[in-house]
Amino acid sequence: MDNFRQLLIETYQKTNQFGRYKGMELTKFESDGIAYRMVVKEVHLATPTTAHGGVIAGYMDGILGLAALYVSSENANLVSTVEFKINFLTPVFLGDVLIGEGTVISKGNRIIVTQGKIHKEGSGEQVAIAMGTFNAYPYEKSGMTFESIHKI
Repeated sequence: MDNFRQLLIETYQKTNQFGRYKGMELTKFESDGIAYRMVVKEVHLATPTTAHGGVIAGYMDGILGLAALYVSSENANLVSTVEFKINFLTPVFLGDVLIGEGTVISKGNRIIVTQGKIHKEGSGEQVAIAMGTFNAYPYEKSGMTFESIHKI
C-alpha cells in the first residue's frame, strides 16, 4: 500500500480514455493540489470558434475529481462524483490553452469537497470556477487489484 497513490495515478493515466480523447494532460498531482492542461481543438467546438460548455464541464469534473482522488488515495480509496456546480466566466476559443487547478476544501471519511478553477495560459483570464462533492470508496469495489495495476 505504500505506493498505492503512485500505482493508482499511473493506471489512471493509462486508462482514462475520456481525458485522453479530450487532450487533458495531468501536469501536477501533489498534496497542495492538481493541475491539468488542455488545448482547445476543433473537436471541442460548439460553434466555428467557441468551445462547447459540456467540454469545459467535463474538464472541470476531471480537475475536481483528481484533487479528491489525491487525498482519498491516502486510504486506498477511489472517488466518484456526487455533484458539482460550475460558473462559466468567459468563452473559450479554438487554440486557447487552458490550465485547470483543483484543491481540497474539506475531507471527511467518505465525503470530500473540492474547488477548481480554469484559466487561459498566458493571459490568466479566468474561464470557469467550480465546487464539487465526491464520495470516497474502497478501490476493491471497482474490481481493481494491485495485479491489474501492474499489468496495465
